[in-house]
Amino acid sequence: MSPAAKKVAQKAPSKTGAAPGKKAAFSVEEKAAMKAYAQEQKAQARADRSREDGEREVLAAIAKMAEADRALASRVHALVKAHAPTLVPKTWYGMPAYALDDKVVCFFKDAQKFKDRYATLGFNDKAKLDDGAMWPTTFALKAMNAEVEKRIATLLKKALG
Repeated sequence: MSPAAKKVAQKAPSKTGAAPGKKAAFSVEEKAAMKAYAQEQKAQARADRSREDGEREVLAAIAKMAEADRALASRVHALVKAHAPTLVPKTWYGMPAYALDDKVVCFFKDAQKFKDRYATLGFNDKAKLDDGAMWPTTFALKAMNAEVEKRIATLLKKALG
């Protein structure tokens, strides 16, 4: 290989888009989530989305999850429907989410999505969880029981004000 060819090969980006010896800015999972978000935005722009459309998309996203996460996500979905019926189901970065006035209030992130140790239930700034100068907005979710369901129901009610 000529010295010029070696120099070009050394500068060629890797398959991840990162320069040789450098870590990619986004993981494969993060890129997939961004792609899902872009598709969601396009779909939303194309059609006047209804609650039923969002419900179908959320249930499809839940169906793709591993069994343990699917069970948790299904329970969270049922709790949102029961305790926060004004929230509209939709997907957000490929995750089940629930919105008010087109702004995501809460979402469920399965553990497998980013190869995490546990699933999470998260709330965005639209949720009215304010409690002094600092408060939690994301909660680890490893199992579902009556106590956890009660806490989620309380958080949902508080989030809506």
